[in-house]
Formats: sequence, C-alpha cells, structure tokens
Amino acid sequence: MGFTPPSPTRQAEEPGPSLESALKWDRVIVGSGLAGISILSWVYLISMGRDMHLADLGQHMLMPHAQHRGSHELPTLCAMWAVMMVAMMVPAVTPTVLMFTRLNRSRHHEHTPYGETGGFLGGYLILWTAYSLLAGLAQWALHSTGLISDSMVSTSNILGGLLLVGAGAYQWTPLKNACLTRCRSPLSFLMTRWKDGAAGALWMGLEHGFYCVACCWLLMLLLFVAGVMNLLWMGAITALVLIEKISPASPWVARMSGALLAGWGAWMFARVLFQK
Repeated sequence: MGFTPPSPTRQAEEPGPSLESALKWDRVIVGSGLAGISILSWVYLISMGRDMHLADLGQHMLMPHAQHRGSHELPTLCAMWAVMMVAMMVPAVTPTVLMFTRLNRSRHHEHTPYGETGGFLGGYLILWTAYSLLAGLAQWALHSTGLISDSMVSTSNILGGLLLVGAGAYQWTPLKNACLTRCRSPLSFLMTRWKDGAAGALWMGLEHGFYCVACCWLLMLLLFVAGVMNLLWMGAITALVLIEKISPASPWVARMSGALLAGWGAWMFARVLFQK
C-alpha cells in the first residue's frame, strides 16, 4: 500500500498556519526525543567504558576469565550490544523518523502522530536488537575459543584480517548498494511502502530496519577488531554510517571506505606471513 496524499478538500478544511505549527512542534518533540535516546545511550557507554578502564580488567570485566565463563553472561553481553546499536544507529535513522512523522501528520492533521512514530522506531530497533543477540552470542563464542581477549579485542590477526577484508569487499557489492539506496532515500521508501495505523508503522519500521541491518551488519562486526568498547572506534563507525546515508557522494564513500578497510585487512594478513 503506497502513500496517498491528503485530498484537496481535507487540506482546505485545515488552516495552513495550524498545520505548519503542528509540523514544527512535531519536529521539535520527535527530534528532541531521538536526541535524548541517543545521548543517554552514549552516556551509558562512556560510563561503562570508564568503569572498565578503572577496574582490574582481569577480575571485573563483563567477560570473566575462562574458568568463570558460562551461558549466564549472554544476557549481559546482548544488552550491552543492544545499547551500542541504539547509540550508533538512532542518529542515522533520525531523518527517516522525522520524515515519517511529517507524512503522518500531513495525512491526519488532527491526529497526533507520536504513537505511530514510536511504533516505527520500535520496529526499526527490534531488528537491531535481534542483531545484538547474534553479536553477543558471537562475542561469547569467540571469547570462549580465545579469539577475543578479556578486554574485548581480537587476539588473532587472521580473524581481524578476515573481518576487515570481508567488510571492505561487502562495501562494493550490489546488495550493499541496494540496501544503502533504500536507507538514504527515506521519502521514496515511505511513499512506496506506506501503511496506515500503529501496526502499519511497526511493520514499516521492521522493513526499514531490515534494509539498515543488511547495509551495516559487517561494519558493526569491526568492533571486534579495535575493541567492542572502544568509544573512538564506535564513533568512527557511527560517523561512517551517517555519512553514507546523507552524503550526495554516498556510493563513493562506501567504496572508498571499503578499499581502506580491505587494505587494512591485507596488512594484517601480511603481518601473519612475515611473523612466520
């Protein structure tokens, strides 16, 4: 079901200034809410990183030593990844959420669109939460095999090289480009995939989240290379994802970053060869 513009009759019934005022307030309220969610997530991560830095890494990390490992750690790891994904991806989805709110208000002038907006954002974050569950499981498994240290950094140049080359190569694939095109054209996505109501908003959020996860999932796994709780690395990936979505040169940004990542991975493989 595509987007249907409001009828001329309905537009005439609603004074222009009143609608414009509502749209401005929607932008302020929704934008402030999204900024608050992102800021709180980053504050939590910064606080966690500081506590981890001050603590004895061998005794107080989220990932204890091998003799203390167990499946009970998985919820903690998955929750940590979920907060990271919120902090990193809410800024990237903000233009789409604001556009969704504006279109919803335009369709239903008298209806406050915040419930549907929350449903759209919730659907989007459900997909990233599902990704967080898999990422947390992957981290637990890699730590159990000794491929990730207690400080949440890859201990293997081969693993790091594979992740970097894989992420770099993916940046050049048609699948990456197709998903990125959907993500960086929020108006086109919303107009062609529009569904009314709370359930429709949730479904649209899920669909948009699917494209976003498919676009960025390998970039997020690069956290294993420089450190899962490396705030500078998280900030760099967040900036890259945001630039990919808003820059007019987005396809070239993706390809150039892919070439750099693949080159970094090749250098890590070279280190393995020269060490032998």
